[in-house]
Amino acid sequence: MSTKRLCLLALFIALSVIGAMIKIPSFVGSIALDAFPSLLAAVLIGKRAGALIAGAGHLVSALIAGMPLGPMHLLIAVEMALIVWSFGAIYQSGNTKLAGLFFVCSNSLLAPLPMLVLLGVSFYFALLPSLLIGATVNAAIAIIFIPKCKMLFQKTMAGEQ
Repeated sequence: MSTKRLCLLALFIALSVIGAMIKIPSFVGSIALDAFPSLLAAVLIGKRAGALIAGAGHLVSALIAGMPLGPMHLLIAVEMALIVWSFGAIYQSGNTKLAGLFFVCSNSLLAPLPMLVLLGVSFYFALLPSLLIGATVNAAIAIIFIPKCKMLFQKTMAGEQ
């Protein structure tokens, strides 16, 4: 891994930490704008980098909120990494809107399914509105900024792949 790529990874993790401090009102407290930097990174610098940033961003967001779900946050970090990797793959195939829709649906409806089993139906449905808002805002910010940043990153990353 080149120094340039490592610096970009650190930059996106830092942006994810900043986003983790911008919370979406929820009784859980770990729903925040920590995902959009990972969505940007998944398209701009690679799906694996985006996945790494997504997992780290969620863990930082959970730490800032006091880890309200305890060790469940490790599972959520893995889910976020897989979702962001998939978002990057779908976006890079040319389906921008489908990528955004996939992220919103998988992040707000599918990812909390383990909570349904472990914590019950009430918890799952109480979580859905804030997850839906958070996922929509994160996806919208990313989809707006990706085209604007793409040309800059193509120049920056020339010869780095």
